Amino acid sequence: MSEPADAGKAGRGGIAGSRLADVMQGFGLGQASSVSYLPSGMMNRNWRVETQQGVFALKELVDVPVPKARRSLDVLRALAADGLPVCSPHLTPHGDSVLEVDERAYCLLPWAHGVHREGSSLTAEEAAELGRLLGWTHQALAASRTGLESPAGRPQARVTTPETAAAEAERFLQLIAALDEPQTFDRAAARALEQRKELLVAHADDRPGDEVPAGPVGWTHGDFQPLNLLWDNDHVSAILDWDRLAVRPYGEEVVRTAQVQFTTSDGRLDLVLVAAFTAGYRAVVPLDDGDLADAVRRLWWKRASDFWQLQWHYDKGDHGPDELWVSGERLLHWWTPRRDQVTVAFTARR
Repeated sequence: MSEPADAGKAGRGGIAGSRLADVMQGFGLGQASSVSYLPSGMMNRNWRVETQQGVFALKELVDVPVPKARRSLDVLRALAADGLPVCSPHLTPHGDSVLEVDERAYCLLPWAHGVHREGSSLTAEEAAELGRLLGWTHQALAASRTGLESPAGRPQARVTTPETAAAEAERFLQLIAALDEPQTFDRAAARALEQRKELLVAHADDRPGDEVPAGPVGWTHGDFQPLNLLWDNDHVSAILDWDRLAVRPYGEEVVRTAQVQFTTSDGRLDLVLVAAFTAGYRAVVPLDDGDLADAVRRLWWKRASDFWQLQWHYDKGDHGPDELWVSGERLLHWWTPRRDQVTVAFTARR
């Protein structure tokens, strides 16, 4: 057999050959014949691993506690049994879905075939099918066989005050002003922050009035977006990355999913696809117009008052989400004067 591609390396993309051998042995597999690092993930580290027993996706758990990861992986086994397109984890010989080696934790899943597709590339019928799939997923997560506890109470959704958001914008402006040599990103961010402060003042009274979202709640995927979906022709072949499995309002996941899926490259929402997706979901899980309108309003205000990408850039020194800041600013300034149109699209019935 050839030596694994990243053997002996332990940097961002490498996994030391000795540790890889221990991981393979811990999962009851033979030596890996090929290992390829998958650079697209922002949080956990992932590799494609070929063995005599098949091809697998190996994940080092960095961004999620082991007990939470183990719970989510165990849920996948139940969802797979229900016929949903998920990857049931490969277990150790002791029946565990998580393996801990040298104070690091790993999980192993069968390699899923398919391609990532931008949401804006979908047809209206494919968008509707995606909405139905999200509805079926919520239904399956609510079934007792998943082992998930029934939601206790209603989750709250923090509503940032305009004053708090403006103070955070000002903090970043001061950080940028103190730079010896501001780069192109810094100068553009400063202009955007000044515009954001104006938007916060102009729309302060349009924010949600409380921190209790409307509508039904339940277990949700948490990040149902293009990089976590694989397509085989016109259907989803795999729903990936269940690290954010949690109880949320269903409306919140529906609206966030549609926003992430159907934001175009020029910074607008494709409202035709939004309407098709939402109608597809509501054909499976009924959501009132008011529940969706509340979720739309909350997400718009969250986008207006949140600066997480700049927190990564300036506070953590991680520039990975920089493009998300740029695209998010385009969308926010498109969305704000069209809030009524966006709400109509989300509540349309086909």
